[in-house]
Amino acid sequence: MDSRLKMSRAGHFMYFAFGSNLLKERLQLANPSAIFCCTGRLKDYVLKFGLWEQHVDNRWHGGVATIEFCPGEEVWGVVWTLSNENLMSLDNQEGVSQGMYSPLEVTVDTDNGPVVCRTYQMNHFHTCPPSPQYKQVFLCARAHTHKGSKANLHVTCVLIYLHTHVMHSSLTATPPPKHLNECCITKY
Repeated sequence: MDSRLKMSRAGHFMYFAFGSNLLKERLQLANPSAIFCCTGRLKDYVLKFGLWEQHVDNRWHGGVATIEFCPGEEVWGVVWTLSNENLMSLDNQEGVSQGMYSPLEVTVDTDNGPVVCRTYQMNHFHTCPPSPQYKQVFLCARAHTHKGSKANLHVTCVLIYLHTHVMHSSLTATPPPKHLNECCITKY
């Protein structure tokens, strides 16, 4: 068996969350089998906020998180274990059938070694700052993660980034500094 798959079980898949699905309560609304596994780092990607096809009228009323390939960057997030029965509901939540996001298979570095995970990347991405409602999800995720954990520090870093680079800007957001996640995680 491939060592990268050692954390998954038959009938289950691993999912890497970096946006609103950092919050367990949000993810479990449509995917009740979701169980926290660990935190992880996705290399060579960067976190972005924006809209699909410039559709401003979405349920969040602003930009949402996505990842974009960017050599040398990294995104921290949470690895969840989900039952295969929730694969379709997760795809539906991410708007796969509408063409909003595409599923990707990525390798996420964890304390227990690399893990192959499903994640999602926005199609036809257009930069747009997130709404206060979307920012609130990150505040809730921070409140519900163990203080001092890498997950908590990741959410804290995202909130700092949102506050200083996105929330007070117009439709263009400045990219996060490369060291943002690194400096927050190394303070752990």
